[in-house]
Amino acid sequence: MVGPARQGAGRLVDVIARLAGANSPGWHPTVTGLVVDFEGQEKFAHARHLVRLGYEEAVLRTEPADLGPFERRPGEVLLERDLRSRHMIHLEGARLVRANEIELAPAGATWHVVGVDTSSRPVLRRALPRKLRRKVKAGRLVDWAEIEPFVAHVPTARLQIPFRKLRRLHPAKLADLVEAASHEEGEEIIRAVGADRELEADVFEELDTEHQLEFLRARSDEEAARLLSAMAPDDAVDLLTELDQERRLPILTRLPPATQAKLRALLSYHPETAGGLMNPDFISVPAGATVAEALEAVKASPAPPEAAGVVFVMGDDGSLEGTALLVDLLRANQAARVAVATRRDPATLSPDADIHEVVRKMTDYNLAVAPVLDHNGTMLGQITVDDVLELLLPTGWRRQYGMASHE
Repeated sequence: MVGPARQGAGRLVDVIARLAGANSPGWHPTVTGLVVDFEGQEKFAHARHLVRLGYEEAVLRTEPADLGPFERRPGEVLLERDLRSRHMIHLEGARLVRANEIELAPAGATWHVVGVDTSSRPVLRRALPRKLRRKVKAGRLVDWAEIEPFVAHVPTARLQIPFRKLRRLHPAKLADLVEAASHEEGEEIIRAVGADRELEADVFEELDTEHQLEFLRARSDEEAARLLSAMAPDDAVDLLTELDQERRLPILTRLPPATQAKLRALLSYHPETAGGLMNPDFISVPAGATVAEALEAVKASPAPPEAAGVVFVMGDDGSLEGTALLVDLLRANQAARVAVATRRDPATLSPDADIHEVVRKMTDYNLAVAPVLDHNGTMLGQITVDDVLELLLPTGWRRQYGMASHE
């Protein structure tokens, strides 16, 4: 690094950028200054003092003696020290990438962070003698607008991954990122999605058991209970049974009474039976309801899409009379009774049916949703096909089939 008189001004140590303020598409962080090592001391050079910046040399419009000491300022990060060679989230590809080199470009008198090179070429360039480095061309460049760095480790960042960016991703993709990341990086993602309790619960449901327990151990009983109460009951009880015995009861007793009653009922079944697989929440209407009332019940239900495709039609005594597919309800006259769209004598399961019987019946009858009834014909819950698939797939299937890929 040299000054205006082309005299040695020290060694460029780092580039400072401000990441906050990414409010518009295509936004790139602004370079606010440089960290210069001069005679063993770290000095600060403001970005306005920068004349030229390249791979081999940086030219300033001020002399080294005029540079003040470097101090971290709130909202700023050091590109080399804090971000380079670390994982970042590539939002477009929903995967982790490693910033082997961070690319800068001028826009008028201002320099901006425009992207990251995720290939191995920057590593090769740094390993070569200086005279050969220019022969190594840039590799795979990812636009910074599609990048979100991890910043929890930065002492002055005062930032976290913006929730508005992460909510663009499907919960399963977010879970893949958490599983591929380090514990600290995974915690940062989970804290960010915690701005939406429903999304946080959805992500937890998609995590494998190992990671669920890893992140739940760091939470208090109250925090764990809050999370479990937002999860689907069948997923919540699966996680609850994996907890150490000394934590299970304290968390269970902190759940809302209605949720606690559902989980206690599910805990009485073996996890690989219909009772253990079922979700006690389902959409039902009396046999005398109209099609319009059945559709309103679907609209008002918090059930996820995979569980909202079937409305269960109940008799006066509470027994199951039939099922009405959502598509049939949409095609029917809304003023008509729900009976016009009801399929009688549905295939049902008892709560003690084992996984083999569940799979056989759902396959034989081509069911995406199967009702579970007690010996009196009272409906206890429903099983969705995704619950069955999750149980049948091998442990670690996401990583096995490359769903959590990163570079």
